[in-house]
Amino acid sequence: MRLFDSHCHVNEDRFDEDREEVLARMAEYGIEKYAVIGSDIATSQACVAYRKEHGNAVCAVGIHPHEAKEYREGDLDRLAAWIRSGEAQAIGEIGLDYYYDLSPRETQREVCRMQMELAWQLGTAVAFHVRDAHGDMLEIMKSMKGRLTPGILHCFSGSADIAKEYLKLGYHISFAGPVTFKKAPKLQEAAKIVPRDRLLIETDSPYLAPEPVRGRRNEPANVRFVAARLADIRQEEPEDLAAYTFENAEKIYGIRA
Repeated sequence: MRLFDSHCHVNEDRFDEDREEVLARMAEYGIEKYAVIGSDIATSQACVAYRKEHGNAVCAVGIHPHEAKEYREGDLDRLAAWIRSGEAQAIGEIGLDYYYDLSPRETQREVCRMQMELAWQLGTAVAFHVRDAHGDMLEIMKSMKGRLTPGILHCFSGSADIAKEYLKLGYHISFAGPVTFKKAPKLQEAAKIVPRDRLLIETDSPYLAPEPVRGRRNEPANVRFVAARLADIRQEEPEDLAAYTFENAEKIYGIRA
């Protein structure tokens, strides 16, 4: 069974001591491709460098809502250069996070809009981080309708009704560890309604480890648990779900026509 972890941070320092073992477990469990995702200029640059050393990785570069307050003139030019050179395959992760509010909300919205506009100019996909801010995120997206590129709602945290709104805009929905949790009925209902050609799987490792490894440092090999739980929720064969989510991830990251 071939799996694609569509969003992880395995390049970051929490994996420095045992990254080779982590990569070996990925190979053991069939995780053939994966996406490493930036959250500011420094981590984006690290993602680009990591991808050069790991041919089965793709990468996204962007400014996370937590880091929006650190945005500086010239940052968009850096992101654009990585996309134009082919060193990065998407803009992300960008969006809104009103749970932690680590950047002022208006700053989050402004920096998100600028990066969405850049994605439109470049014709590239976007990886969105949205937490406790779906209303404002959907408002921004709808205001830019006609200038939207393909995108991923990473580690989706909303209801089925919210998922339908993103689907109407053409976006993909990606599920991570929380969909495996026992007390996640709304998320599991959302998982049932996403069309096969819009579904993705991820770990967001090292965060949000799924059952049955919840509470530990997460890693890409654990995407198999997300796939298995989604297949159960959707009453599909795990092999089928693995195959079509793999194809979906390849297409959105531009490595398959």
